[in-house]
Amino acid sequence: MHVQMAVTMQLTPFIPKLRRQRSSHNLNFHNKTAATSIIACCSARNSSEAEVLVSEFNPKIPIEEAVTPPTSWYTDISFFQLELHRIFYRGWQAVGSTEQIKDLNSFFTGRLGDVEFVVCRDESGKLQAFHNVCRHHASLLASGSGHKSCFVCPYHGWTYGLSGALLKATRISGMRNFNVKDFGLIPIKVSTWGPFILLNLEKESLPLTEIDSTYVAKEWLGSCSEILSTNGIDSPLSYVCRREYTIECNWKVFCDNYLDGGYHVPYAHKGLASGLKFDSYSTTIFERVSIQSCEGSSGKSKDNYDRLGRKAIYAFIYPNFMINRYGPWMDTNLVLPLGPNKCQVVFDYYLEHSLKHDKDFIELSLQDSEKVQIEDIVLCEGVQKGLQSPAYYVGRYAPKVEQAMHHFHCLLYENLKK
Repeated sequence: MHVQMAVTMQLTPFIPKLRRQRSSHNLNFHNKTAATSIIACCSARNSSEAEVLVSEFNPKIPIEEAVTPPTSWYTDISFFQLELHRIFYRGWQAVGSTEQIKDLNSFFTGRLGDVEFVVCRDESGKLQAFHNVCRHHASLLASGSGHKSCFVCPYHGWTYGLSGALLKATRISGMRNFNVKDFGLIPIKVSTWGPFILLNLEKESLPLTEIDSTYVAKEWLGSCSEILSTNGIDSPLSYVCRREYTIECNWKVFCDNYLDGGYHVPYAHKGLASGLKFDSYSTTIFERVSIQSCEGSSGKSKDNYDRLGRKAIYAFIYPNFMINRYGPWMDTNLVLPLGPNKCQVVFDYYLEHSLKHDKDFIELSLQDSEKVQIEDIVLCEGVQKGLQSPAYYVGRYAPKVEQAMHHFHCLLYENLKK
C-alpha cells in the first residue's frame, strides 16, 4: 500500500557554507609554555566552532516539520572531535563479545576514538580492562587478541600482569623517586550484559570495583532491558564468527541507514524484502534505544531454508550498537568512528545451539547477510559523497517511518550540548 502525502511549505533556501581552508605553518616555539597556550587556544576555538554547528539542528521541531542535521555534522573534523569527547568518552560503550575473553588469560585489543584499550580475563577469572599504553614511553602494549600470562612492552620490555600491575621495569638503575605501584596500567571500567562487553571511559563516574550488571543494564538500555531479554537478546547462543568492514562514510550515515524504518529495504535489498511483511513493520522508541520489528514471511525454500523466521527485531542502542534477532540467528553491528569520512563496522554472529553444526545452513545464511552488507556499503558511501557535495545541506524526515532516525539525532544533540 502506497501513501502519498502532499506537503505545502516554503523553505528559505539553504546556502552551502564554504569550507574553511586551514593553512599550515611551521611554528618555531621558543618555549613550551607558548606552544601549549597556542595549542589550547586552537583546541578551544575548534570546540567553539563545533558547538555552533550543533545548534544548526533543532530537536524541538516536530518530525513532520523538522529538517535533518546539516552536512557539517557528517564532514567537519572539529565536529567529529566534539562527538568523541561528548558521546563516546561518556557512558557505557559496547566494544566486544564475551566469546573473546571466555578463557583465563585471554585478551583482545581495540580502539575507540583516540583511546587504545585492552580487555582481558586474568588468571583468577576476573574481567579487566586497561588503557593499552605502556607507562614508560607510551608504546602500545598489546595487539590483536589471544592468550597471554602477562603483557610485555615491545619497545623496552616493561612487563605487566593481567591485573594491570607493573611486574618488571628494565634498566632503571639510578632512577629516583620511582614507585612500581604508581606505574601500573591505567584501568578502565568494564562490565557485561548478555554476551556483550561494555566499557565506560569516564574517569570519575564509577568506582573501579565489580560493577553490577543490573545497574549497567539500566544505564545502557533504560526501561527496555526486559523487552530485549524477552525477545532472546541475552539468551545463551553459540558464537559463530566475526566479519569487519571499513566503509568510506561517517559513522552516523551507517546508523541513519539502519534507522530509516525499513524505508530503503524494498529498493536496495530485494532479497531481504521478499522475506518480510512490510505492512507489519513498527518502530518503538525508548530513552536510549529504538526497536524496529517486522513479521517474516516464514516461507521456506525447497531446501527447507528459513533464515529470517517468523519475526525480525532490530534494536538500536545509542550511540552505535545494533542487535538483530531473527529466526535462530542474532547478529550485532558495532559502528566505530575512524574519522569524519570513515568508519569500521564489526559484525558478530550468534546462532541457536541446535543449529551450530549445520554447516550448510550457516554458510547460506552468512552469504545472504554478506549480500545485504555489500548493498548497504554502496548506499552509505554514496550518501557520504552526496553530503560532501555543495548541492546538499539538509534534508527531511519521512514522518511515518523515520522516527528512530529523528530520535537518534535528538539524542546526539542532547549529548553534544552537555
